[in-house]
Amino acid sequence: MRIVVLVSGSGTNLQAVIDAVQGGELDLEIAAVGSDVPDCGGLVRAQAAQIPTFAVPLVKGGDRSAWNIDLAEAVRSHTPDLVVSSGFMRILGGEFLDGVGAAIINTHPALLPSFPGAHAVRDALAHGVRITGCTVHQVDAGVDTGPILAQEAVRVREDDDQDSLHERIKAEERRLLVDTLRAIASGRITVG
Repeated sequence: MRIVVLVSGSGTNLQAVIDAVQGGELDLEIAAVGSDVPDCGGLVRAQAAQIPTFAVPLVKGGDRSAWNIDLAEAVRSHTPDLVVSSGFMRILGGEFLDGVGAAIINTHPALLPSFPGAHAVRDALAHGVRITGCTVHQVDAGVDTGPILAQEAVRVREDDDQDSLHERIKAEERRLLVDTLRAIASGRITVG
């Protein structure tokens, strides 16, 4: 199975996948890593692992439809079987979804359908939940609304702030992403 990973930040989830592939724990090929942020840490991690990289930045006030088409073309050029959006902080529009030619999964730092969107950890704390977690789901045209593939719960501690809770969620998210990719690669989970 060939994957293209999309990142916007430091790439800790990507690093977990790279480590699992290099360690023989995950039987897939990371064909490329792409970003909307040309100098993000995720691209640096991919380059260090000798994985091809690309960037398709969205300029402020730019044409989102054209950006989605350009991003789909960049991803498609690496012929992935699966696209992994992990820490990619842009909503993928219909032009991308229709044009990429592969299923897309996403990681999210909450137990969907609760707390969709970019501020899931903050929102969970603001609502006073005692348990939150992380989700891997298939991407559809909504915001964090696609079919749920896997979830892991994380207990909220009394002394948690946004940073401490998010770090514990990210630790579970990395493991859950690798486990979900293993299940997809082996056929135990189907996406399409």
